Amino acid sequence: MAGPAIAQSMGSGQTSSENSSDVSGPVRLNSTTRGSQDASTQQQQQQAQSAMPRAPKYVPGEFEIYVNKLLGLDLTDPLTLEQLRRSESGLAEIGTVTQTQTGAVGKATTISTDNIVRRLGADLMLDARMGSDTDGPRQAPSDYLIGIGDEIQVTAWGSVDADLRLTVDRAGRVTIPRVGPVLVAGVRYGDLNDVVRARIAQVFKNFQVSTSLGKLRTIRIYVTGFTAKPGAYTVSSLATIVNGLIRAGGPSAAGSFRQIELRRNGQVVANFDAYDLLLKGDKASDRALQAEDVIHIGPIGPQVAVLGSVNKQSIVELKPGETIDDVLAMAGGFSAVADRSRISIEQLSERNDRRVRELPLPAQAKAAASNGDVIRVFSSVNTALPLAKQYKRVTVEGEVSRPGEYVLPPTSTLQDAIAAAGGLTPQAYVFGTDFSRESVRQSQQENYDRALRDLETEFTKYASTQRATTADEAAGNAQRAAGSERLVARLRAVRPTGRVVLQLEPDARQLPSLTVEDGDRLLIPAKPTTVGVFGSVFNAGSFLLQNDASVDDVMKLAGGPTRGADASGAFVIRANGTVVSARQSSSGWLGFGSNLAGLQALPGDTVFVPEQMNKSTFIQDAKDWTQILANFGLGIAALQTIKN
Repeated sequence: MAGPAIAQSMGSGQTSSENSSDVSGPVRLNSTTRGSQDASTQQQQQQAQSAMPRAPKYVPGEFEIYVNKLLGLDLTDPLTLEQLRRSESGLAEIGTVTQTQTGAVGKATTISTDNIVRRLGADLMLDARMGSDTDGPRQAPSDYLIGIGDEIQVTAWGSVDADLRLTVDRAGRVTIPRVGPVLVAGVRYGDLNDVVRARIAQVFKNFQVSTSLGKLRTIRIYVTGFTAKPGAYTVSSLATIVNGLIRAGGPSAAGSFRQIELRRNGQVVANFDAYDLLLKGDKASDRALQAEDVIHIGPIGPQVAVLGSVNKQSIVELKPGETIDDVLAMAGGFSAVADRSRISIEQLSERNDRRVRELPLPAQAKAAASNGDVIRVFSSVNTALPLAKQYKRVTVEGEVSRPGEYVLPPTSTLQDAIAAAGGLTPQAYVFGTDFSRESVRQSQQENYDRALRDLETEFTKYASTQRATTADEAAGNAQRAAGSERLVARLRAVRPTGRVVLQLEPDARQLPSLTVEDGDRLLIPAKPTTVGVFGSVFNAGSFLLQNDASVDDVMKLAGGPTRGADASGAFVIRANGTVVSARQSSSGWLGFGSNLAGLQALPGDTVFVPEQMNKSTFIQDAKDWTQILANFGLGIAALQTIKN
């Protein structure tokens, strides 16, 4: 039955050979222009990629520069702007630049897209991907109108076998082989399948057909007003207002994100507020674009900056009637550590007298915000409470009944911390208590770093003033400089512990009444039974402590000092952190006699005997004295000659 039906549908120009081939199976509808269309499509894509515009440069506005300067970031610095543009283009995520301020030393500041305060919406519009792919491949809606340049894919099976890609010509038609032209321009995408089916059914029977859209046409739109790059743009026929704004780089520093108009044939057909999309996710006003549409960006409205403990520090644009509460909501609301009871506001109209005033919340939350306001939200954790009000977290370890971390009342002492941990065990060695404090550690670190900087400066000065007359002296100077650098590097690796030396007696059974601080750490060790001897001795190690043994007795157990030892520089480190040196006299000031011989050794002591530095042999000393005496003799001879 298919053969006669197909024969009847053919025109008078068909040959008999075609009729016989049609009877043998489904009719194959071939598109003779398929290859040329694919080549043309690839060429158009390459041209579109080569013509892809670059992302507009980031140009901050005057108010934006002022707000960032309040945070110590100078957006007028060329290095800062260059680093920011590199971060936007993906060449660098975070960079450090040096900003030099008038009358101040250059300050190293970390610049990235995260710590720059921008206008709300700038991150969306300053998209580095400025090609046609910003319109996004997505499904065409059912009310999409087919237009000139659209590509239609037609697939048929049954009595007809077809797989066609057809482009709508300037007459608004597509031509199906052996069927003829089909007028599709102006047809809704949802009705396209029925239109094509009806046209093919005029020629064939017993078939199924499916239509879809392929490559869509492009349309020309215009972006005008206060935009980064005004002009004409070619976008996809599915593009919306947001796509057009992104293509043009969005509003400029003087452009509005909230006063954007879509004009068609001289009439305003839609008003677009980008904040609805940014803050609420509402795209209801994001209308689809048509050819020759105009997106007009109006001038910027009043601006307010929100800084401090909010979820997103921003510069927001206001509409009439919006309040401080609305401004805080645009900045994402309060952060988890924000002080919700008050804010500070600096108003443009009052910068010449009061400048800053404080507003209580929520009483003043409905107050109107004005152009140029700078709102700061305070943090509840940046400022510390007085010690008399702070509860302290203290860690107690070692020889106590219940080691662990405890929270103590504000006026608690070390004894209270021991009591909270269940008291001392019988093995506790109170004299050797290791008490560390975080505030002391920070102070020690600052002083240590300052001393290292001074030491490094002295080494540099010494190295720069050394003169060498021979190659050996130059090599020696270089070797000493390298050794100094290694010494400084090793010293930088040392970190203070924050230990506080407690002045305790060796037989003490309780700690002093010292008020604890947050972060304190107590370690009460077990009573040791050994004394360590290290340094320039014959047998360094730890030795059992005998009753009433002295330091001299312990050193004898280690074999005593070696021949190269500096016995006068020996010292003992007690378990409580104090140090007793052989150079100390009985009065406690520095002397040259050794009093370690009769010093009683205590459990946990560490005796250290240093190596003697600048050692010289007898031959070297004799050579030096010979040279001195020879020079002295020459001098006497010269004086005698002058006298004669």
